Amino acid sequence: MSLTASRYYSFAAHLRQQFACRVYKVCIDAGFTCPNRDGTLAVGGCIYCNNASFSPGNRRLSVRQQVEAGKAMLRRRYRAQKFIVYFQAYTNTYGDVRLLKRLYDEALACEDVVGLAIGTRPDCVPDPVLDLLADYAARTYLWLELGLESAHDRTLAFLNRGHTVAAFNDAVRRAQQRQLRLCAHLILGLPGETPADMRATARHVAALGLEAVKLHHLHVVRHTVLEKLYRRGEVAVLSLEAYAGLVVDCLEVLPPQTIIMRLMGDAPRATLVAPTWSLHKQAALQRIEAELQRRDTYQGKAYQG
Repeated sequence: MSLTASRYYSFAAHLRQQFACRVYKVCIDAGFTCPNRDGTLAVGGCIYCNNASFSPGNRRLSVRQQVEAGKAMLRRRYRAQKFIVYFQAYTNTYGDVRLLKRLYDEALACEDVVGLAIGTRPDCVPDPVLDLLADYAARTYLWLELGLESAHDRTLAFLNRGHTVAAFNDAVRRAQQRQLRLCAHLILGLPGETPADMRATARHVAALGLEAVKLHHLHVVRHTVLEKLYRRGEVAVLSLEAYAGLVVDCLEVLPPQTIIMRLMGDAPRATLVAPTWSLHKQAALQRIEAELQRRDTYQGKAYQG
């Protein structure tokens, strides 16, 4: 355990409390697309999106095959004992309820799988889908992960997200009515946003009472609109020092009981354009922890409930 582990509520700590054994996520690609790509809303997707850059699943394999391959790797590398299947790539509630049920059931049927994590967009959780997830949540450990990225509509429009902050708020309200565990994804360093804007996004999520947050830095990957903007000098990325400071800013305004699932994102070396400091993940995490120590601060210090 790191010296600063007690300064924020990590997902690893939560899993130890929940299961009392080594539990890891198996990330898969179940073959979904996105309304921002298939023409329903748009065809280009979000300006930063190249799913191959952060989704290690292989959609040529079945859900079961991907889970079994992931389990074998995690057992070998981390001595994992139990597993949560993370439907990660694209929009994993974007389909007929019968299809969703078949895919989720296939994942849960794998040995030593103790739960599901479903990554999706806030505008792709109609009530029948939330009812299905509530049924699973009544009998297994389940997370619904919603991409917000920013609580500022001007930023979402620039990113070509195709949804508003109001859509996120509505999805949260309806999911909370069904007692679903919720995690919001936030990106720090988005073009045009100030540190005050980013703290406001964290405060927005804090006020909604979600159970968990994932913090990501803006990274530029190949074959995206964002790459073109970056190479033209129209957008910049954060230094590690600036990002560490912003992470700590956000931790301070989040409730102390909010689970911090991630402190930063990552992308494979082959697809990453910038920032290159994210290739050295442990060093980056250590820099964030050093900033917590330097400020002698902790998660929730500035939270106003």
